[in-house]
Amino acid sequence: MTTLVSSTDTLTRDALAVLQPGFLGTTAPDWLLRRLGEGLSSVGLFGRNITSPEQLAALTERLRAERDDVLVAIDEEGGDVTRLEVGHGSSFPGNYALGAVDDVDLTRAVARELGRRLAECGVNLNWAPSADVNSNQDNPVIGVRSFGADTALVARHTAAYVEGLQSAGVAACTKHFPGHGDTSMDSHHAMPRIDVDLDTVNARDLLPFRAAIAAGSKSVMSAHILLPALDPERPATLSPRILTGLLREELGFQGPIVTDGMEMRAIASTYGIERGSVLAIAAGADAICVGGGLADEETVLRLRDALVAAVRNGELPEERLADAAARVRGLADWTLRVRGASEPGADSQEGTAPGTASTLAPDTGIGLVAARRAVRVTGSAEPLTEAPYVAAFTPVANIAVGDETPWGVAAELGRLLPGTETGSYSGAGTAGAEAAALAGELLAAAGDRTIVAVVRDAHRHRWMSDALDAVLAARPDTVVVEMGVNGAEPRGALHIATHGAARVCGRAAAEVITGRRE
Repeated sequence: MTTLVSSTDTLTRDALAVLQPGFLGTTAPDWLLRRLGEGLSSVGLFGRNITSPEQLAALTERLRAERDDVLVAIDEEGGDVTRLEVGHGSSFPGNYALGAVDDVDLTRAVARELGRRLAECGVNLNWAPSADVNSNQDNPVIGVRSFGADTALVARHTAAYVEGLQSAGVAACTKHFPGHGDTSMDSHHAMPRIDVDLDTVNARDLLPFRAAIAAGSKSVMSAHILLPALDPERPATLSPRILTGLLREELGFQGPIVTDGMEMRAIASTYGIERGSVLAIAAGADAICVGGGLADEETVLRLRDALVAAVRNGELPEERLADAAARVRGLADWTLRVRGASEPGADSQEGTAPGTASTLAPDTGIGLVAARRAVRVTGSAEPLTEAPYVAAFTPVANIAVGDETPWGVAAELGRLLPGTETGSYSGAGTAGAEAAALAGELLAAAGDRTIVAVVRDAHRHRWMSDALDAVLAARPDTVVVEMGVNGAEPRGALHIATHGAARVCGRAAAEVITGRRE
């Protein structure tokens, strides 16, 4: 039976309010500005939209000229996942490095400084932190984005991160509920399934989200995962049992629930983005994240019209859409209050940080301090005084990280030891002969230079591990730098674990290799 619905204008504004779309380019297109005037409440930014802090500040100022309470969201985790510094790598280590240090005050300080930089550029919603417990070391999409594999550690650092980020006036969006850490599949490509019992979910995966909620996380992001212990039919993003029954009613979270990107294949290939968006709002989600891959006006209009049609045909209760829009607007109101409280002469209030006008130069502040503390060294070797050969074993980057952000130690070693040479090596096969051939190519290129072999999750890539073994057999003096998850025994004359591939992690490793700091 069709229910009485509000005017088309009200429905349209509510449907636009729950969307968080992206766009192409470094300036706001006319269509986006027009939709902000019609009710769109949020905009998502990606690396393609950012060239410098000054450009980003000008972009967000233009958005606010159209709508002063617009939510400007970004996926800025620091570490391997950076949008602010997509062109040269992050000034902050990621979660795995912070978990390795296990100093919650440091985590809080790093998140506060990252949040301050976001706020200075006009960003007020960060799709972070990742609260996933990386219980599966073969996880292809979480890995160093997690604080670690220990539930209690992840919980306390998730809470500290939320507190630090929001003290700078930027709303946290804790993800990926109810936990993406035990998957062996990337939801960007297909639907992951986690077959564990309810006790495990409660004791392991939900604890960090409970901690985030207790710390006041302003929003939570859902995961596109199937978890039969909670719902055998619907993935979390589309599940009333998980979003409404568990997150809202049992855990007591009352802020907006944001979906992960709806164009990810776990949803798009199974339900389609229009149908998936309707089901997500009906299940209890409040904001539809879309724009990582689909970033045009047509997508926004398709989703808007799908939501309006679902209300009109009775599939989506009008009250549910209105409630979702109200939660998004409520978060926008919070950001306005926080921004007003941080104006010159205003008293410090909840969600603000003192000293927001100061700016630390890259790599001179808390990010480098944290990266240095996260380094773990096994073995010993004389500091290098001559330019080495850096061999980067390069796996295929997952979509969340992207392949446009540089990583490794070559740039930092080159700065400390001019003349450093580098080569990139990759392989898809697992055969020993292929790995041996790769190692032979590397050894020939290196010549008599000391080899610095840089790997990323060597335990997950057979070709990488086999090739590294072949190099070490021929050149046992090789320095090994692991910039991913430490899933294998340390190897090499000197083994350096950085717990992440951010630029500052590379600098910290280069300092160990050379024995020099600048």
